[in-house]
Order: sequence, then C-alpha cells, then structure tokens
Amino acid sequence: MSHGRLLLLDSASLYFRAFFGIPKTLTAPDGTAVNALRGILDFTSTLTTQYAPEAVVACWDDDWRPQWRVDLLDTYKTQRLDADGGEADTTEGLLGPQVPLIAEAFGLLGIPVVGAPDAEADDVIGTLAEVWDGPVDVVTGDRDLFQLVDDDRDIRVLYVAKGVSKHDVVDNAWMRGRYGIDASDYVDFAVMRGDPSDGLPGVAGIGDKTAAVLLSEFGDLDGILAAAKQPFSSIKPRVRQSLLDSGGYVTAAREVVAVRRDVCPMPDLTGTVDVEGFTAFAETWGLGGVTERVLTALR
Repeated sequence: MSHGRLLLLDSASLYFRAFFGIPKTLTAPDGTAVNALRGILDFTSTLTTQYAPEAVVACWDDDWRPQWRVDLLDTYKTQRLDADGGEADTTEGLLGPQVPLIAEAFGLLGIPVVGAPDAEADDVIGTLAEVWDGPVDVVTGDRDLFQLVDDDRDIRVLYVAKGVSKHDVVDNAWMRGRYGIDASDYVDFAVMRGDPSDGLPGVAGIGDKTAAVLLSEFGDLDGILAAAKQPFSSIKPRVRQSLLDSGGYVTAAREVVAVRRDVCPMPDLTGTVDVEGFTAFAETWGLGGVTERVLTALR
C-alpha cells in the first residue's frame, strides 16, 4: 500500500535560517534566545498546513562533517572550522542552547528526530526518501539536495532560500529552467561548478553554463572526462586542460557530493502530539502565537 506525502525537514538548514532571519531579541522568560526555536516551528506549521503530509520527520546532522568525506576531500567544509578544528560559531553562542530545545519540541509534537552515525542530515533525507513508498517533499535551503528530485517518484524539494513563504517547488522542469540540466545530473554539475561554502573547489574555468553545456553534449562526467582526453573533441583547450588536471578531485568530489541512501531505518511514524506537554513547554519558553498554529497544523 502506498503512502501519502512525507515531509522531510533539513533541520540544521532550517534552524540556521530561522536564527539569522528572526530577531535575537525574541527570548524566553528566563532570557534565553528562542528565535530559531520559534522560527522552525513556524516553518513547520506553515508547510504542514500547505502540503498536508501524512508524516513529518526532522532529519538531523549527527555529524556535520563526517570523517569519511574529509578523507576523500580534505577541503570539505574547512572554511566552517574554528581554530581548534570544531565548527565555528557564527551565532554568538545564542543558537547552540536552542538546538536541544528544537529536538525536544519536535518530540512533543510527535515528529521523530532522526540522525545516523557518521552521516549528515542530507544522508538521512536521501535514505528516507529512498525507502518511503509515496511522494516526498524535502524542505531545505541547501542546493545539494536537488540531486534527489525525481518526477517519476514524485520527490520534490521545497527550496526555502528566499524564505518559507516564497519557497520554490523544485521538480525536474524547475531544474531545466534554472540550470539547463536534469536533476539526475546535479551531482556531476555541482562537482564541476564547485561550491565554496562546502569547500568544493570545482574545475577551473567551469561555471554553471559550461557545466550544463558539457553535460548536454557528453552525458555525464565520465563522458566529459573521456572527451577531454580526445584532442579533437569540441571541449575548449583551457577547459580540457582543467578537466585533465582535476581527475583526482572529480573522482573524490563525486562521492563527497552524492547523498547516501543507506544510513538509517525508517523511524516509527505513529507518534502523536502531546498537547499538554507541548503547551507547558511553550509556556516555559515563551513561544507565543506559534504554539496554537503548530498544534492546529499537526493535530
């Protein structure tokens, strides 16, 4: 029996977005900042009301920078490290205390919080999208998850880079319109183009347009690299040399960018909303109007 829609939340992407988009002056009665907590609950209520999913899962970064990815590509997320090799705190210490509260709130709302050892939330999302027998919406501000878009299985990305109220519904037609590629080509596209925010250098001289043209002409990175080795192919000399010089990077980066699909089992989705518990939690942390909105959305 196939299921209804599954809503997968890229939790860290959303709580960072909430933290930086909502004033830090929103505090609990004890003075703790609760802007990220209130924001992510508001996002959840808005999207749950709009898309009426059968179930919601909060996907978690148990490891934001897995060692196996660093072993493949030592520049992976290096720009996010502090002097001691931990994750740099750009939030003045105000977000960290909210993260366990966000997990607690989801638990009280009957939303499972799912992480996996040595895996990022992206890998959890990829795994749950793979095993769910029904349509899936992935909520994120992270382009890497575009690789999961699959019209045949009705897997979409609700891309919140411009805000939750102005989010894009990313399907294959959206991908063709924005990048000129199919979603299934996104990993190869991202490897060539690079992504400074993830420490992916890319292939010198290849941006969005060149990457799309190469994929259109040669099919995938294997085809592009094979053509680069042919002196009479249509690849321009400078790009050809960059590709030939980047063979080791390309091989490693493809594995780094590709989302895993095998990191965790599907959680129990039969949890119910603890109205009394969440109401008490909301009072303690001064959540205000979002309390009733999220309870109404999830009941």
